[in-house]
Amino acid sequence: MSVPVLMYHSVTTASLAVDPAAFADQMALLADRGFTPVPFGALSHGPLPAKPVVITFDDGYADFHDTALPILASAGFAATVFVTTGWLADAGPDAAGTPLDSMLSWTRLREAASAGIEVGGHSHSHPQLDQLPAPELREELARNKELLEDRLGVPVTTMAYPYGYSSLRVRRAVAAGGYTLACAVANRAARHDIGTSGTTSHDDVLAVPRLTVRWSTSLETFGRIVDTRDLSRIYRRDHALTRGYAIVRRTRYAARRVTGHA
Repeated sequence: MSVPVLMYHSVTTASLAVDPAAFADQMALLADRGFTPVPFGALSHGPLPAKPVVITFDDGYADFHDTALPILASAGFAATVFVTTGWLADAGPDAAGTPLDSMLSWTRLREAASAGIEVGGHSHSHPQLDQLPAPELREELARNKELLEDRLGVPVTTMAYPYGYSSLRVRRAVAAGGYTLACAVANRAARHDIGTSGTTSHDDVLAVPRLTVRWSTSLETFGRIVDTRDLSRIYRRDHALTRGYAIVRRTRYAARRVTGHA
């Protein structure tokens, strides 16, 4: 079974976001075509509905609560928000990194969680995790998870890599840190197959691929994305850039190891 795992960031009129009207149209298309949105964590256990889709949001922008959540709630849709804890509006002494826009507060994040939204980790300060030395990598993962679990009072077992960047070393640290499911980007459909015994198997559980939805995604293209049609054509440029960035990051990390900075 192919499962479209959609990746959003902000839902505003800003140029790098998805317009609220377009987002509402996309959710209506999912309903019209009979898709059933499930939380990201559902991919790690049990059978899925006949036409599953996963709706994810990265970073934790304020417009998730103000704009996306009411649209999701009116449709009765599940979703997952991956939160960078150091970026939250009232992070206080835990503030870290540089948020790109207005962010959720802890109160609004708790309200979203109470409304049935799954909350996952997205690191504490939003670094490129594959470039961090081991102690900093462990701290980024642990602090993020501990803050979310302490403030929300629920287990946090899913996460998304900032920028989609990971490596075998990072994925091992994620597993050791208590996460059981993680997603990258990859811009291809996830695989989730239900076996005859009722057990499930799917892509690497610590590198589940997602599909980018952006400002320029037309409703017609969105329909092809969720139907997992023409993905190689739609994301041709993304795939080429990803290959190039992977080479650059591996080279950078190797250089840091040689100089003793990783």
